[in-house]
Amino acid sequence: MFQESLPLDQPMKEQILRSLYEITAEVEAIHHALATEDCCILSRLEVLQKRILDVQTTAASFYLKSYLSAYTPHYTDLSLAAKHLAERRHGALIVIERNDPLDGLLHHGIPVGAKVSHMLLEAIFYPGNPLHDGGTLIRYDEIVSAGNILPLAERVTTKKKLGTRHRAAIGLTERSDALVIVVSEETGTISFAINGQLHVLRP
Repeated sequence: MFQESLPLDQPMKEQILRSLYEITAEVEAIHHALATEDCCILSRLEVLQKRILDVQTTAASFYLKSYLSAYTPHYTDLSLAAKHLAERRHGALIVIERNDPLDGLLHHGIPVGAKVSHMLLEAIFYPGNPLHDGGTLIRYDEIVSAGNILPLAERVTTKKKLGTRHRAAIGLTERSDALVIVVSEETGTISFAINGQLHVLRP
């Protein structure tokens, strides 16, 4: 699948470079402490893990917005919906169509035909709603349909066990240039899939 080139704007690039420098310095400090001192490094590893998670979240947020900017004006609504759903542990699967038509890849969706809003997306994925179990299709500024069945990934290379939503997100993005936002009802983690790859947006 074609990998898009998305240059970072200068402030974002500088922020990520600063974070990477801090991570490198922390790794060197841990290495030095382990080699020269008889001390426990667990707390320093926790600090390192947090720094890595912070820079990953920053970069993922930037790239998600960049991937979507030409295809929907509703990044803020999508972000708010994902955040609120994650806080409530309501699972969600939000498909954003980009260049490739998705009609032949999605099945049995119920037409919605409404403007995108975070409140409507949150209502669709409210547990017990008949549409909450499938994927919701967004085309530019419209929620086209909900309750769609997506093709599942045939092979998942990650060592982590993935649920049906995540496998569906990967499966669709293996077959198209769509972007799929996933909210895990088990963990509240927000991820997005593109080009057959899953990226954590917010743990």
